[in-house]
Amino acid sequence: MKLSTIGFTKKSAKHFFHLLRKSGAQRIVDVRINNTSQLAGFAKKNDLAYFLSEICGMDYVHLPRLAPTRELLSAYRKRTIRWDTFERHFIALMRERRIEATTPKDVLSDGCLLCSEDRPHHCHRRLVAEYLKQQWGGIEIAHLR
Repeated sequence: MKLSTIGFTKKSAKHFFHLLRKSGAQRIVDVRINNTSQLAGFAKKNDLAYFLSEICGMDYVHLPRLAPTRELLSAYRKRTIRWDTFERHFIALMRERRIEATTPKDVLSDGCLLCSEDRPHHCHRRLVAEYLKQQWGGIEIAHLR
């Protein structure tokens, strides 16, 4: 199974959609808590679904169960916890939610996890991909930049 990840910040729409077309992904799997923020620009839920269909021929799925809680994300963004603490708590949350048993493999197969962070190293989409790879095995992860 191939699973890509992408963040939309610090990317022009042109670059973002070019990366997606080139990736071979069949759908975007949005793992954001809030997918309608004005700050999201071209990545707002309804606009993104339209652009993906028209520009890339891709589907759009929103799976907020693969997002951190608002409280956990807020603590990290406000710097009241460090990345290693966020990572530990988010992995525990994925275990508690049993995402490996409740997330359909066919939705993620040839999919691309989307969130806002520019790079994957301090982003929950990377943690989701790595966690599922560890649980399911046989996942090839590609971070689109």
